[in-house]
Amino acid sequence: MSTTQKPETVASIALTDSAIDQVRQFMVQEKVAIDTAGLRVSATPGGCSGFRYWLNIEEHALPDDHVVEQDGLRVFLDASSARHLSGAEIDFISTVDASGFKIQNPNELSDCGCDCSEECPA
Repeated sequence: MSTTQKPETVASIALTDSAIDQVRQFMVQEKVAIDTAGLRVSATPGGCSGFRYWLNIEEHALPDDHVVEQDGLRVFLDASSARHLSGAEIDFISTVDASGFKIQNPNELSDCGCDCSEECPA
């Protein structure tokens, strides 16, 4: 006999105003339907560098997704990513040198940044 468990609820995930503005600009560029589209955020363990993140504009949520809405913007999370991203904040940083999304995640145990496997030298 097998049982099905309901995915854990996301305690919180937040986007800064800058991140929301940038995602909306991407949605306009991608010409997606604003009323159904959203930002998919995925996280997978990434060795000693903490997590690896993927962000993508998608036209709609998948049936098993957690959907978090902030200021009319939807964020789509699969169950595994939802556990990894609970309490995270997504920001968009733009400087003279570079621009991009930055994720502050309290669930990361380490952020050494060497991006090697779990067998990293200390």
